Amino acid sequence: MSLAVGNRIEVTVSLADDTIATVEILPPVRPPLARLFAGRPASSLLNALPRLFSLCAAAHQVAFQSAIEAARGVGISLATRQHRTTRVVAERLAELLRGLFVAHLAKDATSAGAIRALMQDVSALVGSAEAGCVPVPREATARIAAALTALGISNEGGAPTCGSPLALRIAALDEAVLKPVPMQHSFLSAADDHDIIERLLSNDVRVCHCSDLGRGIPETGPWARQMLRGRLSPGRSAPAERLKARIAEIVALCAWLKAGARIETAKDGIAESYGLGPRRGAAAIECARGRLYHAVELDRQGQISRFECLTPTEWNFHARGPLVRSLHGAVLMARPQARAAIRAMIESFDPCAAFTLNFREVCDA
Repeated sequence: MSLAVGNRIEVTVSLADDTIATVEILPPVRPPLARLFAGRPASSLLNALPRLFSLCAAAHQVAFQSAIEAARGVGISLATRQHRTTRVVAERLAELLRGLFVAHLAKDATSAGAIRALMQDVSALVGSAEAGCVPVPREATARIAAALTALGISNEGGAPTCGSPLALRIAALDEAVLKPVPMQHSFLSAADDHDIIERLLSNDVRVCHCSDLGRGIPETGPWARQMLRGRLSPGRSAPAERLKARIAEIVALCAWLKAGARIETAKDGIAESYGLGPRRGAAAIECARGRLYHAVELDRQGQISRFECLTPTEWNFHARGPLVRSLHGAVLMARPQARAAIRAMIESFDPCAAFTLNFREVCDA
């Protein structure tokens, strides 16, 4: 999750011969949200969120609005929940498609026209969801499904049509250029919400920068969601498998919207809110990049006295997080392709994250 006012993620990989010895991550600078929000009425901040968060803006707005309502003890209707869930899913579909095209089909001239038409239809779908059209127009989802099929995206298992540009991309990513060491995986889910929210509203200022849940830093995002559903083998975590997970999720989200976007069939705890006592509330939203948290405290006048936000980037790109664990100790089977292989691994966690990749050679003592 990139912030409009932030900077790039710095990833420095140290190589000892053909092995990745260390991986250092310098995260983007966090904006002073708590200071920016404190003392202001919630209504004045809702429309400012898209200017602060360049990606997943709708998810941030839903999280913020839901947390404020929970702090006020305001119940929301089923129709409002339906609208917000549909809005988050539509944005999630658009963001996943954008990441797919940017990272994997940007140089494929043969697909350019189909991609442009598809993204126009997706933009219209997002606009319908924003306007409160629930369910979204059936003709829009039908056109999107047909366009995905034309691009070779129709298999719920994440395997694109044989010979399609995405199938060729998966085959290229499957080449054993980078051999990772076996590792234990941990995944963020709705079951962690209460623990995380309690930490966010504690007096420990380190929580937002050191999100260890006692089992290591968990991963969040499309691949983690597929793993939690038991659809993938834990031994397969290479970029090709993560790309398949994104494709599978795109197909599933499109099918959910096409089937009427019924809230009772939504998965992953897409939009949850939690009342935490007088004037305290929080929300968790499953957005394109993973699970997003907002937590607030209000003063007696109803203005914000405290605001905390925890984004998916802070898990996946943590200094001891899943990306670091995936790269550390990996062996480069083809040194000339090292940079491309490592870049592909980083992009498999978030193809839209802005990062700079640095290399450093180290010698054994």
